[in-house]
Amino acid sequence: MSKRDPFVDHVLEMLEPLGMVRARAMFGGFGIFHVDRMIALIANERLYFKTDQRTRPMFEAAGAEAFVYEGKRGKPSVMSYHEAPPECLDDAEAMLQWARLASEAALRGPVPKRTRS
Repeated sequence: MSKRDPFVDHVLEMLEPLGMVRARAMFGGFGIFHVDRMIALIANERLYFKTDQRTRPMFEAAGAEAFVYEGKRGKPSVMSYHEAPPECLDDAEAMLQWARLASEAALRGPVPKRTRS
């Protein structure tokens, strides 16, 4: 478990039942990895889960907003991550349900490039 950030530690603890979950600092936030696939990101103390065509409608129906950052020339850039529904942070069962959807979306995506550990 990380000892860097209490919020990251809380998320990792809730995701432990998935097995093989770790956090890595990146771009001022953290990437959350399950079986070497990035399934979530944490930015500004907010958790965002990986989404794809199949899972995006479920997140949107739950009122989850997409992760947007300021791209080149100040233009907003939308990523395929949506904020975790609020109940996830207090309800382990809900957290695992949404995390499994994120893991499935990540597995359907392209194989990640090999990175340094």
